[in-house]
Amino acid sequence: MAGKIETTIKIYHNPRCRKSREGLAYLQSKTSNFQIVEYLKTGLAVDQIKEILLKANLKPFGLIRTQEAVYKNELKGRNFTDDEWIDIIVENPVLLRRPIVVGKHKAILAQQAEEIDKLLCLPYKGGLVSENNN
Repeated sequence: MAGKIETTIKIYHNPRCRKSREGLAYLQSKTSNFQIVEYLKTGLAVDQIKEILLKANLKPFGLIRTQEAVYKNELKGRNFTDDEWIDIIVENPVLLRRPIVVGKHKAILAQQAEEIDKLLCLPYKGGLVSENNN
């Protein structure tokens, strides 16, 4: 009996976003071994945000879509701690930049779909990206 292959790649996806659809299509062209997280339907947990931040080496504000109305009308110009920003993202998932692709050891904002190659064992603009880096 064959063992189950563990999916180590997740894409946080919003089907209404052009860049997110492009990122998903690019990922689908490279592999079928990934999980789609439609976070606007499922919501986000604090642990998911913390995993993204850790693996992407970002502060919470780096995940914020500042062009969203909720940001412009309620948050712009205000100061929040990192934990408060995380709670704000959980309460307002529309603020999350997308797509975000999370691998075993790394996460990237895939605003340019080709950035996904950084998580896969594929040639990327400067050479081969090791599978150990994802």
